[in-house]
Amino acid sequence: MNDSTPLGRLAQRRGVRQFVKFALVGLTGLAVNLVIFTLLQRVVPNHAGSVEFTAIYSVAFLSGGVSNYFLNRAWTFRSTGHLGREGLSFLTVSVLALIVGLLVSAAIAPELGRGHKTWFISTVAGIVVNFFVNKYWTFRTVS
Repeated sequence: MNDSTPLGRLAQRRGVRQFVKFALVGLTGLAVNLVIFTLLQRVVPNHAGSVEFTAIYSVAFLSGGVSNYFLNRAWTFRSTGHLGREGLSFLTVSVLALIVGLLVSAAIAPELGRGHKTWFISTVAGIVVNFFVNKYWTFRTVS
C-alpha cells in the first residue's frame, strides 16, 4: 500500500495495526467461543432456559478470552510485562465484556430467542470496549 495515500498512512499507525491484529485474534477467540457454546448447548439440558444459557454463554465467552489473552500478549501487543498481572487485568476486562454481553443478551433474547443470533450479537457488543480497555490498561506498557 502506498504510504502517501490517506489509507496508506492510516495503515501505518500503530494503533490501527494493533486493532486489526486484535480483531484477527478475536476471530480465533470467537471460533473457540462458538465451538464451546455449541457443544455445551448440546450437552447441557435446557429446562429453565435463562440459567443454562447464561452459564454456557459465560463458559464459552471466557474460554475464547483465555485464548485471546495469550495471542494478544504474544502477537498484537508483543508484551513482555508480568504474565500474572496482565492475565488478571485481561480476565477482569473479559468479565466486564461478559457483563456487557449478558446485558445485551437479556435485552434481545425476548425478541430473538437464546440461540446463535443472540450469542453473536451479545459477543460483538463488547469488542470495542474490550480492545480499548486492554490496550490502555492491560497492555499499557507497550501501547
